[in-house]
Amino acid sequence: MQGRIRSVFFLALVLFFCACKQNNVRHIPVNQFFKTPEKSFFKISPDGKYISYLKPYKDKQNIYVRTLATGAETMATNFTDYSVRDYTWTFNNQIVLTQDIIASDQFKVYTLDVVTQQLKKLLDLDKTRIRIINRNRQQPDVVTVAMNQRDPVNFDVYRLNVKTGELKPYLLNPGNITKWYPDPNGRIRLVKVSDGVNESLLFRPNDDAPFKTIIKNNFNDKVEPIAFAGETNNFYALSNVNRDKTALIEIDASSGQQERVIYANEQADLMDVSYSKTKRRIEAVAWDAARPAKYFLDQDMARLYANLSKKIAGNNIELVDRDSSENKFIVLGYTDKNPGSYYLYEKNTGALTKIGDTNPEVLPAELCDMKPITYKASDGMQLSGYLTVPKGKEMKNLPVVIMPHDNIWGRNSWGYDAEVQFLANRGYAVFQVNYRGSAGYGKAFRKAGFKQVGGKIQQDITDGVNWLIANKIANPKKIAIFGGGFGGFSALYGVSFHQGMYNCAVVKYGLINFFTYLKDAPPFFKPYLKMTYEMVGNPETDAEQLRAISPVFHTDKIKSPLLIFQGAKDPRANISELNQFVRELKKRNVPVIYRLKENERAYFKSEHNRTEMYTEIENFLSSNLQVKR
Repeated sequence: MQGRIRSVFFLALVLFFCACKQNNVRHIPVNQFFKTPEKSFFKISPDGKYISYLKPYKDKQNIYVRTLATGAETMATNFTDYSVRDYTWTFNNQIVLTQDIIASDQFKVYTLDVVTQQLKKLLDLDKTRIRIINRNRQQPDVVTVAMNQRDPVNFDVYRLNVKTGELKPYLLNPGNITKWYPDPNGRIRLVKVSDGVNESLLFRPNDDAPFKTIIKNNFNDKVEPIAFAGETNNFYALSNVNRDKTALIEIDASSGQQERVIYANEQADLMDVSYSKTKRRIEAVAWDAARPAKYFLDQDMARLYANLSKKIAGNNIELVDRDSSENKFIVLGYTDKNPGSYYLYEKNTGALTKIGDTNPEVLPAELCDMKPITYKASDGMQLSGYLTVPKGKEMKNLPVVIMPHDNIWGRNSWGYDAEVQFLANRGYAVFQVNYRGSAGYGKAFRKAGFKQVGGKIQQDITDGVNWLIANKIANPKKIAIFGGGFGGFSALYGVSFHQGMYNCAVVKYGLINFFTYLKDAPPFFKPYLKMTYEMVGNPETDAEQLRAISPVFHTDKIKSPLLIFQGAKDPRANISELNQFVRELKKRNVPVIYRLKENERAYFKSEHNRTEMYTEIENFLSSNLQVKR
């Protein structure tokens, strides 16, 4: 009898210790979540001889180059003031790169000769933005760029010689062009123009012919060219004209007429297209369902992905770059618990070699599943999102952080999110909702969000909180809301107009006043203002509505503690207005902590600043939700 009792006791003890071990989740240090990626932004040279990537050096992202024949790695740049912002290879083994000099609002453009390792400054651009449109195999020393140097409102197209620095105008913007589409030889044959509400596509068969309008639509009807179909005048485009969900179609550029529907998914918008510049054909289309999904239109590409899926099992796979012969590919594999690993895949041998991890200090086994959820809004609309539950916890009576996405017309997608995993590691369930207006669900769903920024969009978020409470997932006394940009507005709206629902709010680069947000838009945003008026509100005709929802006018309604972060060089922020907003809150004895970071834009580039910010967020949430760390 005593032996049986001893056995039962021993078994109970084993089960107890196993349970303790299961719930003993390691407290992952803040800087491990938010460190600068160890290696990122991988590219391969067109000739397939080199790979390049960004890697931190003294807290700044610099370009490193690896010679594939020898494996030798070289630090190609050694900037210690500002990181490399963007870069691209040319067809003669030059790298064109840019720096964003935040303090003086300048862009610098350099060229790097990979063989000689010589770095040369090409351009100093004061208060000018530049982006590379394409490189040209026929003119390897030349890249096509768009710049707003002549006119801050409009971007013109130039040809930049990467060896001499010579900048030649190619297409001057008459004032309404918003996008250019080059053919495989670098000639601009399609352009998109806008009057702010209506958009048109214009085509010309060659550089000597004038552009002629072939398609005209309201901005709600999308036609987004992807590439020309071989040497013909036909082009591929993503379009939702005469349909709700965006499909892949082929259009005759001479007439603007749709030739055929190549692929359509009736459940979701097609969001991306894979195109082979060598074969001049579409390889695959992609969309966001509960998880990212693809459909292959090219059997060679289908076989390549099938092979990779066996080698990198359990990962979502993306092709990041490829050489001109399409034999060597840079491949990214990631999950909701893995920030991503990069590989070099050689098609002719089937060899797959890991070349870098985004963040090897984050261990997937320690992180949490991002689970798709659906619920109905109070008006019956079906909504989707994601719920991440802390490891080892039951989905019951949890402290919850609500995270609205930061772009009104963007969306949350399945994948690794450092903020989500950080919060889940600290014991919070994280709830992300794709409210009406979010991308990927069709034209009707998107339009349902028009002029609802302080209406049904916010109600969708509130309905999500009520769904969590009704299903006993959330502890109704321990709920916070945390967002950046429009998500920051949603956080402030929540604590203003739903007092008692949220214990506290965390706001990054938050939108506090729709009037100044629209009035102070950067010059290059001006062509989109009328469209924004249709989607968000017109400060003249909708003034009463915009005033009713803008947090800056409702400091009297805010009672919950706030933690606010802002970069002083954020071009969309009115810093003096934000400072006044914080002063008003403090006058009303609202517990508010405000951190204004110099030499930062909206997203904090400094690893030190990021670590400091998330450490403070951790302390703030723990204090206000009374969750033990």
